[in-house]
Amino acid sequence: MAWQLNRLLMFGVLMLLVAGGSALAIAAEPPLRIVTEELPPYNMTQGGRVTGMSTEVVEAVLKEIGVEASIQPMPWARAYELALNESNVLIYSIVRTPARESLFQWIGAIAPTQWYIYSLAERPVKLNSLADAHGHQIATVNQDVGEQYLVSKGFRIGEELQSSTKYEHNYRKLKVDHVELWISNELNALYLTRQNGEDPEKVLIQSLALPELSSADGLNMAFSRKTPPQTVEKFRAGLEAIRRNGVYDAIARKWL
Repeated sequence: MAWQLNRLLMFGVLMLLVAGGSALAIAAEPPLRIVTEELPPYNMTQGGRVTGMSTEVVEAVLKEIGVEASIQPMPWARAYELALNESNVLIYSIVRTPARESLFQWIGAIAPTQWYIYSLAERPVKLNSLADAHGHQIATVNQDVGEQYLVSKGFRIGEELQSSTKYEHNYRKLKVDHVELWISNELNALYLTRQNGEDPEKVLIQSLALPELSSADGLNMAFSRKTPPQTVEKFRAGLEAIRRNGVYDAIARKWL
């Protein structure tokens, strides 16, 4: 009987250790963080809350899978750094490029995007190719895909590229002649111009289209590499579900 009692005690201690270890592992897993930037009309703060087309898609996915989490807007470079290095971080709206492919766990596309290099109609700059943009001052956003793209093509930050933390800063730079060119997502450029009380068709010139950055599924949701696979799969399933049930299409019709 004594050896049976000892065996039961040892089994009980082992189970407690296993349960304790599991509890510690769960406790050690950081809560879900959702980070984004001010990129109207995709993600933007209005009246103290984050809204926009991409934000509504993310919120619809959260509702579909029954997950509650707040969205934190911040400068893009900070959001990007968090998603690169921390666990349980969801970032949007992020362009999926070959250079970024292995850096994140991709959930799926949430919005279309078209990219251009713009100049002002009153000071037009003709570009037949990207090479023609060398020697001009170009407004960019720190660590966004437009800036990364230009850097990969040999443009230098602080020389030809004038980097900002916010997209609206770049529109102002173009208007006051601090830069000659502005690389931007089309919807963002149109939105910021209209917010300034101006007609984009009269004010902006599309000096050069950038097809390498442009596609119908260009903006995405992505998780940090350190996020558990089951979390990633849950969000992928949620995005697929709202595409099937018509919720995504309803959001797109509202904003596009």
